[in-house]
Amino acid sequence: MNTIKNDEIRQAVRETYGQIAETSSSCCGTTSCCTPSAQQPQLLSLQLGYAPQDLIAVPDGANLGLGCGNPQAIADLKPGEVVLDLGSGAGFDCFLAATQVGPSGHVIGVDMTPQMITKARANVNQDGYANVEFRLGEIEHLPVADASVDVIISNCVINLSPDKPRVFAEAFRVLRPGGRLAVSDVVAFAPIPDDARDDLELLSSCVSGAEDAGVVAQLLREAGFDGVVVTANQESKSFMADWAPGAPITDYVVSAAIQADKPAA
Repeated sequence: MNTIKNDEIRQAVRETYGQIAETSSSCCGTTSCCTPSAQQPQLLSLQLGYAPQDLIAVPDGANLGLGCGNPQAIADLKPGEVVLDLGSGAGFDCFLAATQVGPSGHVIGVDMTPQMITKARANVNQDGYANVEFRLGEIEHLPVADASVDVIISNCVINLSPDKPRVFAEAFRVLRPGGRLAVSDVVAFAPIPDDARDDLELLSSCVSGAEDAGVVAQLLREAGFDGVVVTANQESKSFMADWAPGAPITDYVVSAAIQADKPAA
């Protein structure tokens, strides 16, 4: 992809999720807005693996029903840790993480959509989360200091980036030695058709920007990570089919849990 194409992708994603923030819609893209499941954030979150108590433990409006899994389930967060959420949206995963790391910990959410940052900050003020903050920025250029984070989480966002090697390099940079990455994202298990690759709506719906699972693992290793594991969740096809009605996206993409460690030395 050239620079112009990359900018087109970022702009399309920013516009899509800006609209979602303003309307509090749970659509993962314009192609999925008419499906019943897309109108019920709590139901979709349960399908993604969140517990019922998670849905009532966050400020109203934080859960927009976005995502393709539950990074909390693999992050193993501990009290006192500093957590960074890539593409934090309205803050759902950040607020859940804040409870796990406690008052001695800290959670940073980064999102490139101003409307999402505004919504997330309003949610902080709503419930007085002293250990959560939200920063405007791109995940390819994180507004976070070197070696300052213990854990990176993300939910169905890295697939939207046109420069995944840069995302993983930035993740490696901001993690402390011995830190870890725990991400839910969409990966490809078969070639994505060219017409789908060129469809910006499918890209904003977390589909056509997906990278092959093996390539994702290789990019993480090239960035310096160890212990890389990419675990596909075949059951995710049951809800992903609603993301693009009429398009056979589950023939080539699936949700996956992605884990990696930054070496301690």
